[in-house]
Amino acid sequence: MTTTHPPRPQAATEVPAVPLTTEGYSVLHQMMRLRWPAWRALPAADKSAIAKEASDALSAMEQHDEKTSAGQSALFSLIGHKGDLMLIHFRESFAALNQAELQLANLRLSDYLEPTTSYLSIIELGLYDSTLKIYKELIDQGIEPHSEQWKAEIACKLDRHKEAMHPRLYPEIPPQRYACFYPMDRRRGEDKNWYKLSIEERARQMADHGMIGRRYAGQVKQIISGSIGFDDWEWGVDLFADDPLVFKKLIYEMRFDEVSAVYALFGHFYVGVRVPAAQLEKLLAGELPEK
Repeated sequence: MTTTHPPRPQAATEVPAVPLTTEGYSVLHQMMRLRWPAWRALPAADKSAIAKEASDALSAMEQHDEKTSAGQSALFSLIGHKGDLMLIHFRESFAALNQAELQLANLRLSDYLEPTTSYLSIIELGLYDSTLKIYKELIDQGIEPHSEQWKAEIACKLDRHKEAMHPRLYPEIPPQRYACFYPMDRRRGEDKNWYKLSIEERARQMADHGMIGRRYAGQVKQIISGSIGFDDWEWGVDLFADDPLVFKKLIYEMRFDEVSAVYALFGHFYVGVRVPAAQLEKLLAGELPEK
């Protein structure tokens, strides 16, 4: 006698459009202009005392503790008219970022600084390939997309991924001499709209896009942060290198890649030279510290 079993319930076959992500450090970029006339008018003793107070505070904020993942800050001397200083903060939460802001605002040096812009984001790893595998695996198991079981399965898988990717999600700010930061969007206009592409097509294009970056491994360190819902653009990109020419070469080559040529929009670029906090007084005296 043949035993028949009721058919396994089938979940909706449409793969959800939104790719999964894992998030790490909260990130704040602060760009500031120094009020040079007011600063120059100060007596030398006052300038020295103010610079030392700021240097001591920033030196403590520069420290990175891998065990606590508390984050750190780094100071850069900006090149060009967009500001004089850029501070990059990695912290474990937005509240901790706000605390870093308040700490700096309470320094006497802040009386001589004017914010030109800032950018708020969170380090993000996009998981296009993994997303497709996970979604299709759950659908094949008959699990309904967006159901409680679906959410629980995905949360479990993302927790495992976050643990495995901890060094990339909670990195030290790279020590290279130069930094390049820029925000970007994916085009969503009437003619070309990234968000109307299927998740499979977006995954294909992002895989091709990533291959270009891999060719520059060892020359440049890239950190991507997501800012949808946090700031005016969708992502922030930080590049770190000892030779700034690599920024031009990498970004120019990516311009020819489909995902950039067709769907990318870019904001302002900020390029700065790393300044150890201990050498802040030298910078404020108008001299860029040696590497």
